Amino acid sequence: MGAAVEGDGWFEAGMTDWLGRFFHEINVPCEYHEVEPGRGNVVAVLPGNADRPCTLLDAHTDTVPVAGMTIAPFTPFEQEGRLFGRGSCDVKGSLAVMLELVQRLKADPAQMHGTIIFSCTCDEERTQKGAADLIRRLESQRHGLLATVGEIDQTVVFEPTGLNPVVAHKGAARWKVQTDGEAVHSSDPSRGINAIYRMAEVVRALEQYSHLLKTEVPAHHLCGGATMSVGRIAGGSSVNIVPDCCRIEIDRRVVPGEEAAAAIAAAETWLRANCETEFEFLPPDTISQPLNDTGNAELAEKLIAAASGIVEAEAIGVPYGTHASRFALLGMPTVVFGPGDIAQAHTKDEWIEVKQLEQAVEILLKFLSLS
Repeated sequence: MGAAVEGDGWFEAGMTDWLGRFFHEINVPCEYHEVEPGRGNVVAVLPGNADRPCTLLDAHTDTVPVAGMTIAPFTPFEQEGRLFGRGSCDVKGSLAVMLELVQRLKADPAQMHGTIIFSCTCDEERTQKGAADLIRRLESQRHGLLATVGEIDQTVVFEPTGLNPVVAHKGAARWKVQTDGEAVHSSDPSRGINAIYRMAEVVRALEQYSHLLKTEVPAHHLCGGATMSVGRIAGGSSVNIVPDCCRIEIDRRVVPGEEAAAAIAAAETWLRANCETEFEFLPPDTISQPLNDTGNAELAEKLIAAASGIVEAEAIGVPYGTHASRFALLGMPTVVFGPGDIAQAHTKDEWIEVKQLEQAVEILLKFLSLS
């Protein structure tokens, strides 16, 4: 397994070390797939009934940073039926559900379930390198443990959905725009070109464009409309120097039916036609496709049926993105599902209801035996 990494970033090697030991101790075959130095995925396989669907269950192992938290981030505690700590909701709670499923199914002699792949992927919170690597391995000539598994019939990606199956979600495109100027002493600004002033024109135009999206891009019936916002701006080196460079960062939420790269291209085309100042679109930092609700209704209905008698569930769409859309591109039915409320993810006192963790286990046990 990978070496432990310390720090305030998203690194998850300590988690993958622990997961490898867990699967080894309960005698479930697993592998560590390095994605980049110190970071990787843990993949385990529980063989099952060949007459039942092969299911991929995925939970990411990274979390967001802990700055600003009002509780001890990595010392979990339970209070009034809630489990507190960074990642409790997004998505260590779901990961715990997955591990409980492994143990319960491993001990079940009836083996009513099909083969299950348990993937614990890195880097979901940033660039989704873990999911991309696993998908590459599934698409290519398989080696090792993955070579023992046939075609995957369905995928459930764990995220906090309140135990409702998510059949559609938005994607995201993020990129930077740069304006250049000419630096001179601020005692005579007329001799130079102010890159921040140029960027101000770009930002005003982009604000116009963000309003046009409401009418130019049809809203999705479950996820809502496309959005765009400028989230960061940086320029200049000193107050007494006319700035020669300014950059902004843009977040564009992409609805099902759109393509993220095409959304960036459309924004640039419109801006060049409606903004006279010079600017440059830099290569995107994030391209995350939306999850389309075509083809996954039956899978969602299975989860809803399994939830009957435990909770009331319904198929929903959400405005945030996940790496489920990457798995869906393999052509298999894919939904997002899990305990917790997305409103609690990334918060200063992150928590999850213990009852929902228990309910998630029961729902998924029924789902895997019914599938």
